[in-house]
Amino acid sequence: MRRLLAILAATHALDMRQAPRRMLRKALGNTAAALGAASLVLNPLPSLAAKPSNAASSAGSRVNKDPQSLLRNGLPIDGQIGSATKKKDVRQLQAAVELLGDDLKVKRISAAKSDVQKAATILNSKAKDIAKGNGDIAKLLDEVRTNLDALPAILADTGPAGSPQERESLDKAGAAQQRCASLIGSAEARLVPPGFSYKTPDEYKGVPRLDTRARVRFTLRKADKGDTFKVNGQPYKQAVIDMIVDGYTTPLTSGNFVDLVKKGFYDGMAIQRSDGFVVQTGDPDGPDGPLVGYGQDGDPKKEPRRVPLELFVDGDKSPTYGETTEEGSRGGAATVLPFQAYGALGMARDEYEADSASSQFFWLLFDSDLTPAGKNLLDGRYACFGYSVAGEDFLGAVQEGDVIESAKVLGVGIDP
Repeated sequence: MRRLLAILAATHALDMRQAPRRMLRKALGNTAAALGAASLVLNPLPSLAAKPSNAASSAGSRVNKDPQSLLRNGLPIDGQIGSATKKKDVRQLQAAVELLGDDLKVKRISAAKSDVQKAATILNSKAKDIAKGNGDIAKLLDEVRTNLDALPAILADTGPAGSPQERESLDKAGAAQQRCASLIGSAEARLVPPGFSYKTPDEYKGVPRLDTRARVRFTLRKADKGDTFKVNGQPYKQAVIDMIVDGYTTPLTSGNFVDLVKKGFYDGMAIQRSDGFVVQTGDPDGPDGPLVGYGQDGDPKKEPRRVPLELFVDGDKSPTYGETTEEGSRGGAATVLPFQAYGALGMARDEYEADSASSQFFWLLFDSDLTPAGKNLLDGRYACFGYSVAGEDFLGAVQEGDVIESAKVLGVGIDP
């Protein structure tokens, strides 16, 4: 039942219109109605199942829920993107370092030692090929080598299982691994060709573009100024969430979002939905008002500025527009940026109009049990345009009515 209700919620919670929201609440209060409606969305699940390459990370068959890893996988290295880059030397290095992180998390020390050796072998033999004469990339890879070189000594004597020594060693090893992964991501970002961009439909030339990446920070407060966000038992007066918005896979969706942030559109706006599945906002006059998006030229009396449904299917040469993967007879096709990380960013739209997005967006509260990758009715139906990379734990404490104090663009570029 829990799974059925969650899937039912997925089909409606992201709709910009408010009537379906009221319908949803009614459905959730009626078990028979919920089961009947859920069966309608359960039937397409087999055709929507993602390819294994989408559900898995470089480490194997597990679901890759790491937003930083997913962002690395979405970089158009040498102008190629997604699975087309898997055989590149730098991707092989990334895979070995990410596998090291997986093994450290579950205390597979022997496997971790092998991962270090494999990563070092790739780096020592392929560093020059990866850098291609780029001094900045070469320096980043040298720092990767320094961190890898320190790991064998750290892992040589971890002490008894469960001991403070083991915990300290694993913490040190984990920090070195994360640093290596970050450095590799920075190197990969510099392998994106300068000025690289994808062609977008002419009819949307009025929509702002983002052809790189941006780091955006949202700062929230509780509706009651005396209240706090409680995370892991600790109270916080503010919730600060950093996000990386990806213009490589969604140049129009991301460009529109960054433009609205710069304009201060979200400043002072309330959170309009928080149901355990998504946290959503962006309706300019709230759930009960007639507006659904950002009025053209900032005039609420004008028609909303519309953003097309923008999807980058793995294996394609550029984003597609105006239709879901199912409508394009590609149900089940993997997207380059999937909805499989907590705090993934998605663009809300009218459920029955693909090109109806404007200003409303959501954070997905991903649950690997309830919303497995490719089977959550979001991949291929809604645009995923980035991920939360810091402060995402606050999202579970955000409620309807909480207020966005400020939204700011912290940086724009290949490695914001």
